[in-house]
Amino acid sequence: MRMDLGEPVQHISTALDVVNRGAPDGPVVIARPHRVRAAADWFLAQFPGEVFYAVKANPSPWVIDALWEAGVRGFDVASEAEIDLIKARYPQATLAFMHPVKSRRAIRRAYEQGVRAFALDSEDELDKILAETDGAKDLTLIVRLAVSNDAASLPLAHKFGVSASEAPALIRRARAATEEMLGISFHVGSQCMRPLAYKQAMLEANRVIVQAGVVVDIINVGGGFPAIYPGMQPPEMHAYMREIRDAFEEMYVAQNAKLWAEPGRALVAEAGSILARVDLRKGDALYLNDGAYGNLFDATHVHWPFPVALVREGGSNAKNAPFRFYGPTCDSMDAAAGPYMLPADIAEGDFIEIGMTGAYGVAMATRFNGFGESRLVFAADAPWPTLFVTDAPEALPAEPAAPVVRLADRKGRQRRSK
Repeated sequence: MRMDLGEPVQHISTALDVVNRGAPDGPVVIARPHRVRAAADWFLAQFPGEVFYAVKANPSPWVIDALWEAGVRGFDVASEAEIDLIKARYPQATLAFMHPVKSRRAIRRAYEQGVRAFALDSEDELDKILAETDGAKDLTLIVRLAVSNDAASLPLAHKFGVSASEAPALIRRARAATEEMLGISFHVGSQCMRPLAYKQAMLEANRVIVQAGVVVDIINVGGGFPAIYPGMQPPEMHAYMREIRDAFEEMYVAQNAKLWAEPGRALVAEAGSILARVDLRKGDALYLNDGAYGNLFDATHVHWPFPVALVREGGSNAKNAPFRFYGPTCDSMDAAAGPYMLPADIAEGDFIEIGMTGAYGVAMATRFNGFGESRLVFAADAPWPTLFVTDAPEALPAEPAAPVVRLADRKGRQRRSK
């Protein structure tokens, strides 16, 4: 009997349940809200400041609901659609418009809907914000700095951020433009593998603040917090928190300054996976019913090394062998080189669970070539490793060593008291 994966959404124990009950023709998104809540619980308890979830990582309603249930009340939004999504679901949420470049309409509509925090990295953007809010004095303005992304697997330094040489003048202008809070933000890059990178960026921000000679009320360390993938084992998350706490104590900011973070990947990566079917095998090439234009954008375009597992009743006794994937569209770019290690006897009709796709999976899907529709199920298991251990180790090395696997590039005057 085929499994009805429409409304109401089905609840399963593991991915094998979907296969055994009769999977649909398209890919299946396996959601694990309990893993979102666990990650959020950890972050809220351990991060020494305010948490703003980066909605772009996964805007699915089940993600937003799980975060809200865990106590997350702040959301980093980057578009009108993301503002509408959060406001419709949780009108009392606190939104921060952290995209450094926004349309005039988006600024105006955001302000009308109660958004007061806006990021910028140029004087022209500041002028737009002031013009579209009629010179409002109740704005929280966040100046984004360009910082090193050398510790990131996916650098994001080319597109946004004001240089350290130009930042002081922009910070002074922003300080004069608002009677509310002034903040400094940065992004160390996606999948940051070295905790020390946050401290170094914060100290770089501190030097810029001193040069600007103004009071800063918010330090926003942005995102970049990692997850565990094959070949990418980050240091313990506690090490990231320690470096951030230590650096914050050294900064020349207002005595009651706030610390913000915008985690995305770290909160949702392990909470999602994709169940894909093999429609054809040609040697080491597996043709799947999901791919670059569906939920596997990062696997194909930036060669992200997702964990994979054969989902078959009884499993397989065959040794693992390297495979590459092709997606269902006619585009020859719909391909993931891998290698993905799977049993050598894998064949047409078998299913593969592609793990850790809770971040930048469904969020990237399109309907190109008529494909891209996925069904949703909820699972109760936790098959992928986690960085969110409850107890902090008694002692951490000064800088845990972790290799940086570089993936394809998407192109206060009063010192805070200790």
